[in-house]
Amino acid sequence: MGDIRYPIGKFKAPEEFREEDVKQWIDDIRQAPAKLREAVSGLNEEQLNTPYRDGGWTVVQVVHHLADASMNAFLRTKWILTEDVPSIKPFEESEWAKTIEARSLPIESSLQLLEGLHERWARLLESLRAEDFERKFYHEGTKETAPLYVLTALYAWHGKHHTAQITSLRERKGWN
Repeated sequence: MGDIRYPIGKFKAPEEFREEDVKQWIDDIRQAPAKLREAVSGLNEEQLNTPYRDGGWTVVQVVHHLADASMNAFLRTKWILTEDVPSIKPFEESEWAKTIEARSLPIESSLQLLEGLHERWARLLESLRAEDFERKFYHEGTKETAPLYVLTALYAWHGKHHTAQITSLRERKGWN
């Protein structure tokens, strides 16, 4: 069995812009909320509060993390489109996952947030020209500059990555 932290493998940044890839990533971003909702469908309170792996986040924390990360990614996208090489601040996701609402709030609020946010984000991305995806940002955490198409690819992967953590937990536990 592979590393259960990465059920679909680790993210690999694309080396070049390809329009067909971007279209797929936008579709992945648009579909992520529905796939996540399907992954958590029917889980009871105990199951929702089960870590996806030993020492990992609970399903509740994973869902709220996806909302946190998507909000950050949407804002990053807007900054990239409206500023010249904006500096992007990282967020301490492990600390955010420890906040009270990320550990205890019912997941429906984050599922609804993701549905609206991803629709808006996908529409924005669909409106862009190829050259817009070449716009760059500087990440303060990694100290690297990258284009918008890499950020788009990352978050297309990110939704599938965390959803697969939940679906693989369901499979391992026989919660299907």
